[in-house]
Amino acid sequence: MKRAVRVLTAHRPRPLPSLVVALTLAAGGFAAWAGQDWYGAAHDDRAAYAAQRDEALAAGEQAVQNLNTLDHRDLNQGLDLWESSTTGELHDQLKSGRAEFANQVRTAKTVTTARVLSGAVAELDDRAGRARVLVALRVTVRASDGAKTDKDSRMLGELTRTGGRWKLSALGQAPVGGAPAG
Repeated sequence: MKRAVRVLTAHRPRPLPSLVVALTLAAGGFAAWAGQDWYGAAHDDRAAYAAQRDEALAAGEQAVQNLNTLDHRDLNQGLDLWESSTTGELHDQLKSGRAEFANQVRTAKTVTTARVLSGAVAELDDRAGRARVLVALRVTVRASDGAKTDKDSRMLGELTRTGGRWKLSALGQAPVGGAPAG
């Protein structure tokens, strides 16, 4: 009598290779998702818009500060800075009234300095190259007799992008509290 040989064909699953395959698939899926998310963020128009907003705000704050700072001892440099910070009708007004204004400041012998307290972009039309900023600042005026006066004010500025830079094209007092904006 011959004995029957039994062949074992069933083999046990190995847990380690299965786990490695599962982890590899999970890592690949995560990498694909993260890459797609990164690509979307890198090519999102909102990032470019935010950068333009930040650039307009920084330029607006600096220009408003420039136009509220003037020293009678270095008048030409201050007035040149005013002109380089502006464009359009505001620029033309500053240029045409420069001599008269310079005489007034020389006579008064004042030193005016401004410090930006805060600022915000109220409107931004990136395609048209126009923006509006609201800037709060503290203006200090020192008279020739040494007297010093501080005044807080809020300015509303309109900016125009010209030559790749934002410049002030209009500037005025912002209404405060319940005051009408007219």
